[in-house]
Amino acid sequence: MTSVGATSRHAGSRPGAGPPAARTIVRLRGALDAAAAPALRERLNGMLHPGTRLLVLDLSRVPSCDPAGLAVLIGAQRRARLLGIVMRLAAPSLPVARLLRLTGLDRSLTICPDLSSALAVEQHEPARAAASPRVLAG
Repeated sequence: MTSVGATSRHAGSRPGAGPPAARTIVRLRGALDAAAAPALRERLNGMLHPGTRLLVLDLSRVPSCDPAGLAVLIGAQRRARLLGIVMRLAAPSLPVARLLRLTGLDRSLTICPDLSSALAVEQHEPARAAASPRVLAG
């Protein structure tokens, strides 16, 4: 089952205090499957709110993904876009990257080879003040 922690860190404040960070990193662990999908969907929905500019899902520790897991990723992407939030997938494991390619989702989801490139501001995104990322680890 995929795990997602609820720890948040803001620059210059105690965990959980202060405004939401402009960047949120979610580190997923375990299979992204039908058993994990409902809880992950709930958790991601809770992270998509005004003030967040970038949501990065670190998939480096996700060994597998099934159709329910893909549905969560697609749904999160749609909700993020509606709110003006950029969502990126970082460092998918080889099996997950292969599945994203085979399903064609690599053309509609932004996939970055590592976390640092997922956090990099691209030219087509508006310039904004640097903000400390909020990290949620599982």
